[in-house]
Amino acid sequence: MKSRQKQDKVSPAETFERKLEGGFRALVGSNLMGIVFVDPSGVITDVDDGFLKIIGYTRNDLPSTLWELTPPELHRFDEEAFEKLVAFGSCAAFEKAFMCKDGGRVNVLFGAVLHEHEVVCFVVDLTQNSQTQEKLNHLAYHDALTDLPNQALFKDRLKQAIALTRGSDQIQAVLLLNLDRFKTINDSLGYTAGDRLLQSVAQRLRSCVRESDTVARFGSDEFAILLTQIPRTQDAANTARAIKNALDQAFIFDEQELFISSSIGISLYPYDGRDTPTLLKSAGAALDRAKEQGGNTYHFYTAGGTTRALKQLVLESNLRPGLERGEFVVEYQPQVNTRYFHLVGMEALLRWRHPSLGLLYPEEFIQLAEDSGLIIPIGDWVLRTACARNQSWQEKGLECMRLSVNFSARQFQQPTFINAVASILKETRLDPTWLELELTERSIMKDPEQAIEKLHELRSMGIKIAIDDFGTGYSSLSYLKRFPIDTLKIDKSFVRDVCKDPDDAAIVRAIVTLGHALNLTVIAEGVETQEQLEYLSFLDCDIMQGFLFSRSLSATDFEELLMEQRRVNSGDHSPTTPLIGMSSLLPAT
Repeated sequence: MKSRQKQDKVSPAETFERKLEGGFRALVGSNLMGIVFVDPSGVITDVDDGFLKIIGYTRNDLPSTLWELTPPELHRFDEEAFEKLVAFGSCAAFEKAFMCKDGGRVNVLFGAVLHEHEVVCFVVDLTQNSQTQEKLNHLAYHDALTDLPNQALFKDRLKQAIALTRGSDQIQAVLLLNLDRFKTINDSLGYTAGDRLLQSVAQRLRSCVRESDTVARFGSDEFAILLTQIPRTQDAANTARAIKNALDQAFIFDEQELFISSSIGISLYPYDGRDTPTLLKSAGAALDRAKEQGGNTYHFYTAGGTTRALKQLVLESNLRPGLERGEFVVEYQPQVNTRYFHLVGMEALLRWRHPSLGLLYPEEFIQLAEDSGLIIPIGDWVLRTACARNQSWQEKGLECMRLSVNFSARQFQQPTFINAVASILKETRLDPTWLELELTERSIMKDPEQAIEKLHELRSMGIKIAIDDFGTGYSSLSYLKRFPIDTLKIDKSFVRDVCKDPDDAAIVRAIVTLGHALNLTVIAEGVETQEQLEYLSFLDCDIMQGFLFSRSLSATDFEELLMEQRRVNSGDHSPTTPLIGMSSLLPAT
């Protein structure tokens, strides 16, 4: 009996081996992992149900080799694993992918051992683990209540946006938004209602921005919006107004209407800061200012460089009212014959007498007018005003004078351009021969063939054509000789350093030579020094204009100049005597 009991006793090693075998069977049966048997060449000899579940195949349609289940770009990893199997009898587990029957891929943990001339592979599905990790990552960077990005993700996106547009003209806008008196809502209606309100606010904020923008929740009742790569300050203001309008609409909870208001602070990159902390601090200061003003409004950060941004915003909103209120004026800059310093023409120049910003020059608002489309009515107003003024001077018996008026590319490309010019000439009764239209190289080279047709129509009316800012564009000489033009205007950027920079001197000399070879009048802009005058006179440049002779003059002052010239003309003078009596128009001696 004792001998039999001793015989039936199981050793600890045997017990563990049985447990291991049973545990392995249980693990395999749970489908948490799959088993594949293959021969050393990779041909599949057997699989379990767990593996079939992972890849979505049945035994009847399962590919014959392991390689057919592996994406081609991963074959080399399988080859390296089998090399280790042959050499060492096993290979360490590594992550790889299998192609599933539905065409998708599944990430797995793959390992193998060599057992009795057969390779035993185990496969663990990592999809669940990956999905769990994705959920954790999402929770780490999103607000649990609204599912909006949180402060950490917002700061990261702002940092990326700054890096992507550094050195460009693009603007990034940061809007910090706070719900006015939200604590009162929480206290009176309870936190459940407060949470539902925050979720609804989040939805409305998303509807007010583009997909490329970011709406984030910073705290209890504070949200942040990142507007990326906006071309104008006005876009930030438009978004703030859209948000305000969206939040002004009633929120309905349990058939009860609830109204809220919000305060918004806005900062702009690069005006208010060039890094994330500074932009957020500036937006916070602007938000505080909005609250100080009673809330339910938005406010731009007003320190430092934002003065420029705010000015642009003011100008954009004041353009149309300014035109309607008569704030725009036309000044006239004299053009002088370089041989006798005789006044021979004038260029009409637009100015804006803004009631709060003072006298503004075209470079400060013309691009805004172009972008908004207001350049068309503004341009028509300038032409009408200048033509009427020139006609009135002629009717007073003052010397007939050529009037030059600038036109933008957008104006020139309008289908109604020719008719608009003809109508204004008819309305003002100005003889077309006293009008010269100035166009830039860029405006006529956008569509050269169409430009040639329009220029011929203008010339047939008696109007003269000048190419403004010549040398700064990209016109072809083959086109230049085809354009029916009368005048080339040398851009002031070349005249500025004509006596200092050999390259500028060469360009000016070439333009004068080219113009005369084509029988064109050549005008130099921006003449400010005696040295420039002498050099341009040496080149036989026909006409000059610039501060050396006169700044642009009001209509009243230019009329006095014309009257003085008439007095000079009525007296005795020789051909070499300057016909302009104003000392400001005479070059220094």
